[in-house]
Amino acid sequence: MNSRERILGRVRRALADVPRDDTAYEQAVSRDYAREHGDRSVEETVELLAENLADYRAIVHRTDTEGLAGLITGLLEKRGSASVLVPPGLDEGWLSQTGVTRVADRAESTPHELDRVDSVVTACAVAIAETGTIVLDGSPDQGRRRITLVPDHHICVVRVPGQVVSSVPQGLERLDPARPLTWISGPSATSDIELDRVEGVHGPRTLEVILVSED
Repeated sequence: MNSRERILGRVRRALADVPRDDTAYEQAVSRDYAREHGDRSVEETVELLAENLADYRAIVHRTDTEGLAGLITGLLEKRGSASVLVPPGLDEGWLSQTGVTRVADRAESTPHELDRVDSVVTACAVAIAETGTIVLDGSPDQGRRRITLVPDHHICVVRVPGQVVSSVPQGLERLDPARPLTWISGPSATSDIELDRVEGVHGPRTLEVILVSED
């Protein structure tokens, strides 16, 4: 008998006198919690998102659809980026005004190759105002999870107000749990026991979020 079998045997013995419960999970767990905190308008929800993103040290920009390409170009130039990683389904118009070398999201790319890329530009699946969180789900305009974890600079575009929700429960309703979800609340950061903050340990050191007003 190996360790796995011994552990499972103990679990079975511990549950031997427990009545079987066939209640479906959706019914067994209460869902009567508050869906959001407060009663906000759409504009107030977007403002809360921007405020919480900034509080997490993300850099927030605002523009409309026509100004998006120019803003992205300016951000890449200000960063001094010589290369930008591009998901396969990213809107081509977003990078139409920049001459920065584009790097494709390839399955065979090594971590070292991704680390040499200066910036990455993606869309998002949903943005949650109350927590200042951006969620990526690996869709074609977002690419593989690793392309937003290895490069040091991430520009993420959020369509406003269509992709903005107030709370986590509302965000979960829009997401597919079977997809590779990445939840981002500000740039990568961690602190040691002395509370010295270090950024860029397990993700981009700089996160820039562009809130694009939809037509």
